[in-house]
Amino acid sequence: MLHTDTGKTSLMELSSGIQRLLECRHHDPFSLLGKHHYAGEVLIRALIPGAAWVRIAENGASLQRMGNTDLFAWHGPSSQVPDRYRLIWRDSDGAEHVSYDPYCFPPQLEEFDLHLFGEGRHWHIYRVLGAHRLQVEGIPGVRFAVWAPSAERVSVVGDFNNWDGRCHPMRVRGNSGVWELFIPGLGVGQTFKYEIRTRQGDIILKTDPYGQNFELRPANASCVPTPPEAYQWQDSGWMAEREQHDWQHSPMSVYEVHLGSWRRDEHGNFINYRQLAKELVDHVKQTGFTHIELLPVTEHPLDASWGYQTTGYFAPTSRFGSPDDFRYFVDHCHQNGIGILLDWAPAHFPKDAHGLANFDGTALYEHEDPRRGEHHDWGTLIYNYGRNEVKNFLISSAIYWLEEFHIDGLRVDAVASMLYHDYSRPASEWIPNIYGGRENLEAAAFLRELNTITHAEHPGSVMIAEESTAWPGVSRPVDGGGLGFSMKWNMGWMHDSLRYMSHDPIHRKYHHNDLTFGLLY
Repeated sequence: MLHTDTGKTSLMELSSGIQRLLECRHHDPFSLLGKHHYAGEVLIRALIPGAAWVRIAENGASLQRMGNTDLFAWHGPSSQVPDRYRLIWRDSDGAEHVSYDPYCFPPQLEEFDLHLFGEGRHWHIYRVLGAHRLQVEGIPGVRFAVWAPSAERVSVVGDFNNWDGRCHPMRVRGNSGVWELFIPGLGVGQTFKYEIRTRQGDIILKTDPYGQNFELRPANASCVPTPPEAYQWQDSGWMAEREQHDWQHSPMSVYEVHLGSWRRDEHGNFINYRQLAKELVDHVKQTGFTHIELLPVTEHPLDASWGYQTTGYFAPTSRFGSPDDFRYFVDHCHQNGIGILLDWAPAHFPKDAHGLANFDGTALYEHEDPRRGEHHDWGTLIYNYGRNEVKNFLISSAIYWLEEFHIDGLRVDAVASMLYHDYSRPASEWIPNIYGGRENLEAAAFLRELNTITHAEHPGSVMIAEESTAWPGVSRPVDGGGLGFSMKWNMGWMHDSLRYMSHDPIHRKYHHNDLTFGLLY
């Protein structure tokens, strides 16, 4: 009787699981799909929407359709099928396909990586999450991984599966909230998104938060990137010198530039990073600058935002070419003795439906309460700096630009808006911190950690705060109670200087305070 009850329960669980799989809401499709051992034999299941028939390439055996579904199954001796096997199928258009079954591969992510990410301490998590071209047991493909802890189901969709979320559902890795799937046969340049089914049953399409390459706007799909190590850097001398460089005792003259506005071709089109490198370096060398500061080249949907409403925190915008084109840009600058600073915007992100907003059907990256989670001035959302995975996302983005693109420093945008809960808000639209104050303690802690880690990981790089208030110790070291920035942007210099020069020369001696205040306060 005990065995019978157990058998009935297992059968009921199997039936329920298959129903959830067919309804595209199963959190672990590997528990049903792929190769499973039973009493000396194996059972192989494959879910291939639109398939007329399915066979196993290695033994020619046909999988049987299960009822009127797109689920196929075969069972037989385990010796007939290797651990990594291929499926052949014909679709409704009569075309035949052959590919390794994604569901015959074991998990690809290490538990230690997931553990560090959950603790907010994985500075190179961009090497784990996102899309990465690799080989598993000699079989080439792409590993996809995304953090979506409140999703009911996540699938990888693209041209390769007709953007059909039934074809490649991912497995969730325990309570980490990370979903993963290795898809054999995919290559560099393949466009994709994540199709997410929320707990409310809604279906949403999202680009990859860790995407390293995107389509040219207005298209917005993520693209499988070329591995960073494929580019051969020529700036080893610059990088070695930078590590030992004492920037505090060397003059810096910085040329700030928005690449999309600086120059276009004769037809008004954007210029490639490689051409920009040559023309811009010639210009700044001729005019005596030591550094170029780029307004954000992180991927963004709206030209008018100048890049400050970022959707791709790990991707140079495709407006000017590929990630390797941008590597060439930085490399060329370094070979000509020019440093590169990048404006970086961790204070907020846009509400575009394909981006981070409400990513898995919940307020994942942002605060749920709009009194903490929304910038009304800019129409954007504010990061939840107290969440480990969000903090890790931003810190690893900073490390990514310094390490993978050899950026010499980051100018952190809108720091003042991060530090104060009441920034540009009436009294009724903000929530005090736990001590009743207006300081955003979580944001301040994030900035201290950001600066500590970037300076430790990349000596000689600089972190610059665009901060417009009298917050104390912005550029004081963290161990001295400060925020740890290398320096602070002198926001008032332009206004103070213009005000000083606007006075009649005979009166300027009474207004020297305009010139000295910004250096002394």
